[in-house]
Amino acid sequence: MLDKNGIAKRIAKEVKNGYYVNLGIGIPTLVANFVRDDIEVEFQSENGILGMRPFPIRGQQDPDLINAGKQTITALDGASYFDSAMSFSMIRGKHVDLTILGAMEVSENGDIANWKIPGRMVKGMGGAMDLVASAENIIVAMMHTNKRGESKLLKRCSLPLTGVSCVKKIVTNLAVLEVVNDGFNLLERAPGVSIPLIKESTIGNLIIDDEIPEMIL
Repeated sequence: MLDKNGIAKRIAKEVKNGYYVNLGIGIPTLVANFVRDDIEVEFQSENGILGMRPFPIRGQQDPDLINAGKQTITALDGASYFDSAMSFSMIRGKHVDLTILGAMEVSENGDIANWKIPGRMVKGMGGAMDLVASAENIIVAMMHTNKRGESKLLKRCSLPLTGVSCVKKIVTNLAVLEVVNDGFNLLERAPGVSIPLIKESTIGNLIIDDEIPEMIL
């Protein structure tokens, strides 16, 4: 079973040379720490930076250099800084190759709910709605179940939607799954995780073809 860093490490394997990547808040921000050193990747944040690097070493944080989640970051030499209008024109213009988001729920047809729990005060959905409406390659990083042990991979989302039929792949602490026409296609299982546990933890239609390999991190 994976922890949050393990999920980020597995997603980092999906990042290809030359990609422009947007990292959402939460687990996705950890992905920058695990991208291979032999490829060139530009991380974009909707608050107006292209060229993010991993989190700074404790004691070396620059409080003026933050991502969209208000976390301190580092930047590549030659990183670009711009206003939100420019940032969202990059997103809406489909110039981002890969978007990695956290989620509270994902449905078997690729709907995502990641911005609001009814009854709880939130500041807003940030750039998530623009990202899911414009991005063509969305990977979700999330825990397979909530704190009560209830599945977050559902037939239909119960929370307010952020986007419809937009998620392509999901990496959880238990498995890697691809969203296909018939549901969640199981691609890999996390180290030490059994197929019955994944079945038990998934409410949406789970498709299992042949033998499922254990993921390699």
